[in-house]
Amino acid sequence: MRAELVDTSGNRFLTITLDDRNQWIQANWQGSLTEVAVKAGMQAYTEALEEADYNALLIDTRSAEGCWSHSLDWALNVWAPQAAAAGLQYYALVVNPASLKAASTDGFYAQVQWFEAEVFADLATARAWLRRKRYLKENNSYLHS
Repeated sequence: MRAELVDTSGNRFLTITLDDRNQWIQANWQGSLTEVAVKAGMQAYTEALEEADYNALLIDTRSAEGCWSHSLDWALNVWAPQAAAAGLQYYALVVNPASLKAASTDGFYAQVQWFEAEVFADLATARAWLRRKRYLKENNSYLHS
């Protein structure tokens, strides 16, 4: 499954891919992070997560411009509970290394309580974190059954 979201000018701002091998949804942001785009994109990849019955999102914002602080309150109070209800347990966000400190201290990561969220400067480290979380969850479930 692959979906692309475009703005009213026809510019792609988000590509959502179902990663069956790793059992997560990957979303790649491009262009400007407007409030409308952020909300539409987050809702779209949450729907994909629920439909696939996965528990992890890998979000890559390295090709995006701007910040999403305009949607922070909505993300914490509306989206996060909905995403958790859809099955989200692990949220890995990849940012430009130059913005890693700002993203790491962003109110979202300090305040989100619905699932585990981590910020990364590179895709490989984010993928390794998600794989480790999935492995630990599977093995922990196996040990307790």
